[in-house]
Order: sequence, then structure tokens, then C-alpha cells
Amino acid sequence: MNYKTILAAVASIALLPAAADAADKRYFTDVFPLDDCEFITDNGTNPYFIIQVDHQYTLDNFTCYSEGECDEFETATITVTGVTHTVTVDGRNIDTRVIQEVESVDGELLEISHNYYAECANTGDVYYFGETVDIYEDCEFKNPDNPLPEGCVTHDGAWEAGLDGAQPGIIMTGGAFMVGARYAQEIAPGVAMDRSEHIATGLDVEVRAGLFHDCVEVLDTTSFESNKHAGDTKLYCPGTGIVVDNDIELAP
Repeated sequence: MNYKTILAAVASIALLPAAADAADKRYFTDVFPLDDCEFITDNGTNPYFIIQVDHQYTLDNFTCYSEGECDEFETATITVTGVTHTVTVDGRNIDTRVIQEVESVDGELLEISHNYYAECANTGDVYYFGETVDIYEDCEFKNPDNPLPEGCVTHDGAWEAGLDGAQPGIIMTGGAFMVGARYAQEIAPGVAMDRSEHIATGLDVEVRAGLFHDCVEVLDTTSFESNKHAGDTKLYCPGTGIVVDNDIELAP
């Protein structure tokens, strides 16, 4: 089964209201043993979510766009930066690694986010501690040397664990990938409440960048009432990270 078949199957389930309502009632773990973790910000061991400085990859929807199934050409470049950011959760200072994601549509900058992650050395679980978000809406990029027009940048979705009731979630579990596992990614009431469910493991995934083995499939949803039927299917492969995210895939 290729990744397009997987995406179609998951999408048909995720968009059915009855199925989505049922999924919404299932329990997603949202309390994690942070006190038991020694957090590291480089040279992590999780094979599906790489925390190593300078690790970088780009995804795009070239296949979808070239086949006329997508109206816009999208790219996302993910970079593990050399920058760390300290968050304070329940009185404990935790250093996190900043991973930058730059998204563009038809060559125009759409969003830059700086995400805070750290790996629990004890378990290999990668925790998500928040993000800053710059969304470029109605911006006129006439001259790169000039400042952006005032008011065109918004910051919807920004949050940080330890502030305004927000708590860290898990972006990828360590150890064995257990199908059916469900857990919170983001715990920021009123801002970001994404969560993950493990769908499949042991997948072979072929994209333009090549053939990947032993990949896993995750379905990301949100508990926000207005978006509870939405879902993003992601495929993660060892040593790389995200290889497919809905219509975008790892570029050569």
C-alpha cells in the first residue's frame, strides 16, 4: 500500500461526523511524567523525530501540484537550529531545542514558526513545549530591503508551556511505536489543543525523495469544537522525520 492509498483511507474515516464524534470521546493521555525525565536538546535517540543541530529537510506538494490536484505550490523547510530556549514548568527550568519551520505558497512566505522541543533521555519521548508563530497575511513583498507593511504579521497559535495554563505535550513517543496510542501534543487551552493517534507501523513509503522503510503513520486532530472533524495524516520514517504530511512530501 502506498502513502496515497493510506491518506485516502484515513481521510474517508476522519471526515465522517459519526466517526469523528466517536474518536473525540476516546481518551487521549494528557498527563506525563516530566519529573522522571532528564531532558536533552541534541543528539536525541528517537528515530522518528530527529533532534540534531543542523538536521534539515524540505517537503513540498510538487506531485499533487503537477498532477493538477492542488491549486497552489506549497513548501515547508524544517531546520533544527543551534538555538535553545528555556521554559519554566511548575517551577522547573527546562532547556529546549528550537526547530524552525518556514512555509511558503507559490514562492511567497506564509509562515515562520519556532518550535520548542526536548527529548526525555530516559524514554526517548520527544516533548513539545510551545512555539512562536509569525503568519504573513496580506503582506506586500515588493522590496526585501524594506520593512514589511505594518499590521500584516499575526501570531495566532503561539503558546509556551508554563504560561497561561499551558503544559507540554508529546510530539513523538520513544521506544516501541504502539498502534492505537493516543496522547496530547499541545496543551494550551484556547490556543492550541492538537493531539496524536498512532495508526500504523512497518510501512514502506515511496516519495520523490526515495523509498523509505519501517515508517509509521500518525493522525493529528484537535479537540477544539470548531475543528474536531479535521485531521492531518503524517508519515514519519527512521533517520529523517516527517516524510509525508497530507499533500506535501519529502523533496529530493
